[in-house]
Amino acid sequence: MYARKRFGQHFLHDRSVLERIVRELEPQTSDALLEIGPGRGALTERLLGRGQSLDAVEIDRDLSALLRQRFGSAPAFELHEADALEFDFAALARRRGTRLRVIGNLPYNISTPLLFHVAAAHEHITDLHVMLQKEVIDRIVAAPGSGEYGRLTVMLAPWFEARRLFDVGPGAFTPAPRVWSAVARLTVRRTPAFEVPHAFARTVSAAFSQRRKTLRNAVRSLMDVEAIAAAGIDPGVRPETLSPAQFAALAAHVTDK
Repeated sequence: MYARKRFGQHFLHDRSVLERIVRELEPQTSDALLEIGPGRGALTERLLGRGQSLDAVEIDRDLSALLRQRFGSAPAFELHEADALEFDFAALARRRGTRLRVIGNLPYNISTPLLFHVAAAHEHITDLHVMLQKEVIDRIVAAPGSGEYGRLTVMLAPWFEARRLFDVGPGAFTPAPRVWSAVARLTVRRTPAFEVPHAFARTVSAAFSQRRKTLRNAVRSLMDVEAIAAAGIDPGVRPETLSPAQFAALAAHVTDK
């Protein structure tokens, strides 16, 4: 079963890494587990029977056939042949009667939109344990003012508390990627870290569209200097120096024209 580039497939095979992911997850018998991109089933095999249910989302039809052959008869296992970018997490959580615990070696080529899609269903999720390209994990856990800090960091901040767990070398995969990977835990906050205004996403996107600009120039299409100052923020600062909460304060002063 060969990896397909269009799906960004790199199959995790390192036994020690697989076992460490399960240890970090600490699955309980009451958990509703959801694996995104199970591939050949190396992690799936270790998750079977560890929760009340195990759902898996796989877009590749050939891999889906392999997974059905391997695990189709396992109790409480259900395979969803679907695109994770369109998967309805809320509907599955309602079916399972509890929040989902999401696990996955996520395709690197769709990592950001997939994280945003999961974040949109945060009310139905307990946490995520995800393997991603190391530089993406760097961005998720970045602090304001660092080179990695940006739109992804800020957009996930209201809903998740993120923690890097460990790094993984290319040799843990088949085929080996050209970059290092990392595993992170994103725990859903029971209440948002701050109130999220309706213009939050637009404000963050505008602010980071051109990182070298000052804030006044970056968001000039949304608000003037007076509105920025009214949010308690210096219009002359660089956007990457603002905390996620300051972006929320800024967005609260955006008025639709």
